Amino acid sequence: MRTFLFITLLLLPVFGYTQSLQGVILDNYQLPLPGVYVVHTSSDNHTHTKDNGTFNLSPIQSGDTIQVSFFGFEAEQIVIQDINKKLEISMTVATFELDQIVIGQDVKSINFISDIDLKTNPVNSSQEILRKVPGLFIGQHAGGGKAEQIFLRGFDIDHGTDITITADGLPVNMVSHAHGQGYADLHFVIPETIKKIDFGKGPYYADKGNFATAGYVDFQLKEGLENNLFSIEAGRFNTLRNVALFNLLQSEEHNAYVAAEYMLSDGPFESPQNFSRLNLMGKYTAQFDNLDKLSILISHFDSRWDASGQIPNRMVEEGAISRFGAIDDTEGGHTGRTNIAVSLNKNIDKNTFIKNRLFYSLYDFELYSNFTFFLNDPINGDQIRQYEQRQIFGAVSEWNHVLDTKKGETLLQAAIGFRYDNSDDNELSRTLNRKTTLSNIQLGDIDESNLYAYLNSEFELGNLLINPGLRIDYFKFNYVNALDSLYSTQSQSKWMATPNLNIIYNQNRSLQFFFKMGTGFHSNDTRLVLDTDKKDILPLAYGADLGAIWKPTRRTVVNTAFWYLFLEQEFVYVGDEGVVEPSGKTRRLGIDLDIRHQVFDWLFADADLTYTLARSIEEPDDAAYIPLAPVLTATGGLNVRKDAFSAGIQFRHLGDRAATEDNSIIAKGYNIIDLNTSYRWKRLRLGINVENLFNVAWNETQFATESRLFNELEPIEEIHFTPGTPIFIKGSIQYQF
Repeated sequence: MRTFLFITLLLLPVFGYTQSLQGVILDNYQLPLPGVYVVHTSSDNHTHTKDNGTFNLSPIQSGDTIQVSFFGFEAEQIVIQDINKKLEISMTVATFELDQIVIGQDVKSINFISDIDLKTNPVNSSQEILRKVPGLFIGQHAGGGKAEQIFLRGFDIDHGTDITITADGLPVNMVSHAHGQGYADLHFVIPETIKKIDFGKGPYYADKGNFATAGYVDFQLKEGLENNLFSIEAGRFNTLRNVALFNLLQSEEHNAYVAAEYMLSDGPFESPQNFSRLNLMGKYTAQFDNLDKLSILISHFDSRWDASGQIPNRMVEEGAISRFGAIDDTEGGHTGRTNIAVSLNKNIDKNTFIKNRLFYSLYDFELYSNFTFFLNDPINGDQIRQYEQRQIFGAVSEWNHVLDTKKGETLLQAAIGFRYDNSDDNELSRTLNRKTTLSNIQLGDIDESNLYAYLNSEFELGNLLINPGLRIDYFKFNYVNALDSLYSTQSQSKWMATPNLNIIYNQNRSLQFFFKMGTGFHSNDTRLVLDTDKKDILPLAYGADLGAIWKPTRRTVVNTAFWYLFLEQEFVYVGDEGVVEPSGKTRRLGIDLDIRHQVFDWLFADADLTYTLARSIEEPDDAAYIPLAPVLTATGGLNVRKDAFSAGIQFRHLGDRAATEDNSIIAKGYNIIDLNTSYRWKRLRLGINVENLFNVAWNETQFATESRLFNELEPIEEIHFTPGTPIFIKGSIQYQF
């Protein structure tokens, strides 16, 4: 029945063409502005601009008036002089207010939340980038250079296993990574270059594919700069950060800029982290007369660090070490990534455009860890090395066609693409003091190919938007095991289809109801695939969301969703041990609540609350907990934006949660309050940031781990943790010119 409904909607006939107004809306850089709400004031018919900034609105005639509105820009009313002439509108940046927000008939309407947050409380550090997604929590446990641990919708996502992360469409997740499946190191993105955060929760988006089970996040980077910028930040623990952004070109046809970031920090630990990070980025965008757009992104990132690792709770309670001490302080690592991405949006005719993207990444990774101390090797200790060198090649071409009907617009999308990962010397070894390799556990070369295609469509039927989609993926996994005595290539392949259906109903411009359902998946590590039955290579995830977006007042916006997600199999590749832990079928259900309110012209309030019940289905009730799955999370804050002064206070809460399947060990929650304030004087901006204002002793990451210390006869399983940062004060000076 579902398949029949999907095919019927996808092939829905389109007829009844009418006279329509065609136009394009540009931003202050004369670049296409997607998502602008366009309404015919007489009839209340409405539409929104597509990715190329164009729109069609019907029925309409000369002399009628339209209104265009978009958050952060001045709303405009325009009288149509000639219906046969294409209208071009350049919007003007304005002081942002929540009454500018119109709840449009769009599958991605929820993105208004990140738009508000970026304007009212800009990102102050790379640690805060992912926290801009409502309900998403992160934890760092390896000296600042390792990708963060991610928590979302009842998932301990590890470093990215169940969330797709991209930057300007460039994939961040790494398949079959030396440290863990889906590893997503976002540290190559400079926070000051972020323009918009596009996100969605659940497996409901045909264009997202691998890892998009809990959701996806795409960080869209600026195409031009309003000002050149140079800033210096300095704080506790020998922390220093320099950022520079410079315009190279700025005109209606061409924009180009470069950005650089350099950071140093020893962290709060007794053994200094010696952390350093260098980021370099350049972006060029060309806008042509026919609205074709070319964008080229080049970036390079390099990071090195030492780490004190996760420490056992018993050692702190006994007073043997402090919360910021270490059992093995020789942990740490090095990583780097160079990216090249080219995008070309080509307009074929007034109703058709094609989006093309080509990308390449050169990546290296080396990490030393010791989680169990002397459990496996009572003489040398249990230090491990994880290492790889990787190249990623990929391309995708997406065809978009818009049809105008009596009932509204119909958007048809079709795309084809591929991604190829070549990971050489993918290694897991036992080591001593980061110098000596004692033994190789895994060593080999991984080649993984993903070819895919998807069909996506949006049918507007009055106030109703129906969005069916279908994605088809083909995977080819190859592995050459260097530890085998004879050369051989192990290989496995599989294809799969994942449909989705989203239904959006707009009661009016202030109230939207939505129902979303779909299937997604995360691929498993190549080494796991080769030891697994084909049917378990790409276990499916089935999800559904039911919710509403509502503006009860002109300055209040509320989003709420009840959701459910079922996974056929949670295969987890534990890169730290080189073993596979299948955890069977699981289900998660929960509620999301997001509120944004403008109290006064200068005061904004925000609050996000999530509650999730996550359980294994095939286990007894008393052993069905999913370790480290978040149950209750909450964030909130107040932000002031008044003339030259700005300030904000933010609160985040992560509740207690099970650390083991039987809930016998608890990972303790925390409550943290951060404060920031700044003042602009002419071209200077002075700022102070305070993290953990009340100096709470909290655990940023924690695991139930079995370990044995050098003087212990038997291993002990208990919480091992990385302490959260104590009160951290940082001052900044920024100069714009």
